[in-house]
Amino acid sequence: MNKLRSVLTMLGVTIGVFSVIGVMTALSVIQLSIENGLSFLGSNLFQFAKYPVISRSDPGLKFANRRNITLAQANEYKRLMEGQAGAICFKVFDGGKPAAFGDKKLQGLTIVGTNENFLIANAYTLGYGRNLTAEDVDLARSVVVVGRSIERKLFPNQTPLAKTIKINDRPYQIVGVLAEKGSSFGQSQDDLLLVPITRYFDDFGSANRTVNIATQSSTQATYNQTLDKAIGAMRIARGLKLGQEDDFEIYSNDTLVSAFAQVADTIRIGAFVVSAIALLAAGIGIMNIMLVSVTERTREIGVRKAIGARRDDIVKQFLFEAVFLSEVGGLAGILFGVAGGNGVALWFDIAMVFPWAWALTGLIVCSLIGIGFGWYPARKAATLDPIEALRYE
Repeated sequence: MNKLRSVLTMLGVTIGVFSVIGVMTALSVIQLSIENGLSFLGSNLFQFAKYPVISRSDPGLKFANRRNITLAQANEYKRLMEGQAGAICFKVFDGGKPAAFGDKKLQGLTIVGTNENFLIANAYTLGYGRNLTAEDVDLARSVVVVGRSIERKLFPNQTPLAKTIKINDRPYQIVGVLAEKGSSFGQSQDDLLLVPITRYFDDFGSANRTVNIATQSSTQATYNQTLDKAIGAMRIARGLKLGQEDDFEIYSNDTLVSAFAQVADTIRIGAFVVSAIALLAAGIGIMNIMLVSVTERTREIGVRKAIGARRDDIVKQFLFEAVFLSEVGGLAGILFGVAGGNGVALWFDIAMVFPWAWALTGLIVCSLIGIGFGWYPARKAATLDPIEALRYE
């Protein structure tokens, strides 16, 4: 009978449920993508770096004031680990650089100064041509391996092999093309330019640059043993003395997933608190509407009692109405929340999910809200004196 009032009442529940389901769905989408398709590092690998993988704060500029990991230190580490590891990769990144061939020019590319082990350390494969070699690094050759999207844009109708492109106005000869890897979180992974790390430092400078060192163990069984030796070798390469704290970070795929999980848990707690407040307000709204409904339908209640309705019948009637309003609002919130959360999946081109556990929890919570906040109005209706109720106008 009061459609607008009912819709507005349900809207409060819808907003509360939408906020929590939307956030939980988005987080589930991102976390599932990270766990199933993480390719920041290859298998059996760990990495040394100046900064932690995720740093919420830098108290006292602890990380910023660390010494950079220099190429000389990286080479010393590699010498100390000779015969102890499967592969060792050096990496230095510089984004936002241009590349040009003829009258075609691309902006915003990522140049990576690295060595022959980049493909292993970052789960890339070579499309055709050749990879960088140890000799390229030793001789600081001006050669480059390009990503597939760069090949398509600069060389749509010809092979790029043996062609010379200019990277930030520096000439480099293309020797290989990476196989397509696609995008991750909306960012293309095929806009890379791989150059020998020695040439990278010669052309772009070494000041204020730190080298990341990825190390692969020979097998999964020797992973922990290799990691222990690597930490010792890194401390020696950095010149640390006994008792001094490590001035570098160590992380792997597992630590990346764990770090994201910690951030996601914090966001979940915040979303849950906000949603709980919204649902509390919605529950109060339901109670208010049901109290108004009891007052408006006093005569109806008297008639029902006069023809034999018991107290339990009246309680069930009003409880059902309260739960119905709450559940319909909750279902709408779940649908909008799932759609909104999976909008993140569409935006970043990753798989969509349906958070069954959170959806079921949402329905249960909505039922509890309807029962909890509808109980008092229902009891008030049930305890009305039928004679007085029949007199009510």
